[in-house]
Amino acid sequence: MNFFKRLFKIGEAEAHSAIDKMEDPIKMTEQGIRDMKIDLEKSLEALAQVKALAIRAKNDTDEFAAKAEDYQQKAMLILKKAQNGDLDTVEADRLAKEALVKKEEAIQHVSRSKGESEKFNKSVDQLEKNVQEIKQNISKWENELKTLKARVKVSKATKNLNKQMAEIDSSSTVTMLERMKDKVNQEEALAEAYGDIANASKSIDEEIDKAIDVTEANAEDDLEKLKEQLGINKKKK
Repeated sequence: MNFFKRLFKIGEAEAHSAIDKMEDPIKMTEQGIRDMKIDLEKSLEALAQVKALAIRAKNDTDEFAAKAEDYQQKAMLILKKAQNGDLDTVEADRLAKEALVKKEEAIQHVSRSKGESEKFNKSVDQLEKNVQEIKQNISKWENELKTLKARVKVSKATKNLNKQMAEIDSSSTVTMLERMKDKVNQEEALAEAYGDIANASKSIDEEIDKAIDVTEANAEDDLEKLKEQLGINKKKK
């Protein structure tokens, strides 16, 4: 029982696979074109054979018509010979009659071969129409196939683009921007922390010098000393 169940599942899977392949429009169109080309080849072969029969029937018609005319001429010659005394009358009548029988047989062959020729020519006309129709269908479907392949490429490209756009939604974009903003804030806070550490590491002398302008104080002392040397302060006293 289990064996038959597994067998059924395998058959079902193969059936689905076959359906999927059948539903592929490109593969279906390509197979259709191949089938039409096979039909075209067969139609061309049949057309050539029927044309050969038509040509042969026409040749037979011409040949039997010529024979009928030839037997007619022979019968006339025989009768003329008998009239001129060159041939026995009874024998001439017999031979002329035989020639006319042959003429009648040839005429019957002409009628038969002419009918066959007409029939074959009709078949040739029909086959030529079929060949032309198949050629037009092949050309039509080959153009359809080119268009279909182009449409498939465009649809795939559009689908991939739309898929990418669908994955980049507004919520993910906002989330990404918020993460970037947090990262910037973190970097700024870290920079400020390093700045505080650098300020805290300065010596007390630097803080004192910063509080008072040492350079200005030294310049004031130097000015007083220079005035004393010049006696400027003493004269004022």
